[in-house]
Amino acid sequence: MIGYIGRKTLSLIQNIFDLFIFGCKIISGFLDSSKDGKALVHQIAIEQIYFTAVQALYIIITIALIVGSLVIWQFEKIAGQYDAGRAVIILVIKELGPIITAIIIILRSATAVTVEISYMNILNEIDAIEMLGIDPIRVICIPRFIGITSAVVCLIIVFDIAAILGGYFIVWIMGYIQASDFLWQIVKAITVKDIVSVVVKGVCFGIIITLISMFHGLKSKRQITDIPIKTSKASIDCFFACIIINLVVSVVFYV
Repeated sequence: MIGYIGRKTLSLIQNIFDLFIFGCKIISGFLDSSKDGKALVHQIAIEQIYFTAVQALYIIITIALIVGSLVIWQFEKIAGQYDAGRAVIILVIKELGPIITAIIIILRSATAVTVEISYMNILNEIDAIEMLGIDPIRVICIPRFIGITSAVVCLIIVFDIAAILGGYFIVWIMGYIQASDFLWQIVKAITVKDIVSVVVKGVCFGIIITLISMFHGLKSKRQITDIPIKTSKASIDCFFACIIINLVVSVVFYV
C-alpha cells in the first residue's frame, strides 16, 4: 500500500512538472515575435474561437437564463431577509457562471481537442509536421491556446449577462420586487473586485483546460484504443483543476 501511494504521488508530481514545462513552451512560443507562420496561427485561432465560443453560444445562453431564473425564484421566499441583487452577484456571477461555463467548455471543446491531437499523434501527423521543419507547438498548440482561453473569458461574460437577464425576467413576471429595484441592487452590489475575479478565473480556466487537453493528447500512445482513456483522464483533470483554481481565486480575492 505504501509503495502504491508513493508511486502514484511520484507520478502525479512528474505529470505536474511535465505540464508546467509544456505550458512554458507554449507561452514562450506565444510571446515569440517571429512573423513566420503568423497568418496560419491567426487563422487556426479564429477557427478555434468560432468552434469554442460562437457555436456554444446557444448552450451557454440557454443554461444561463435557466440558472439566473432559478436562483431568483428560489430567493423569492427569503427576499425580505436577503438582498436579491447581492445573491445574483455571489451565486451566479462570481461562482456558478465561471464554473458552469468551464464545465461546458470541458465537455464540448477540451474533449474534442484531446481526441483531435491524439489522432494526429497516433497517425504520425505531428511527426510529418516536424519533418517539414515546422514547429508543432506553433501551428497546433498556440492557436488552440489563444482560441480556447479567449473563448472561455468571453463565454463567462455572456453567461453572467444572460443570467442577470433571466433573473430580471423572473422578477418582472413574478412582480414581488420592482424590476428597476432589482437592477439597482445588482449595480450597487457589484464591485471592480468582482469583475476582476471573474476575468482572472476565466483566463486561468482557459489556460489550464487548454494545457491539460493538449498535454494528454500529445501523450497518447501508438494505439487507437488509448484515445478514450486519455480523453476521459483529460476531462477529469480539467474539472478538478478548475475547481481548485476557482477555490484559490475566491480565497485570494475575498478572504
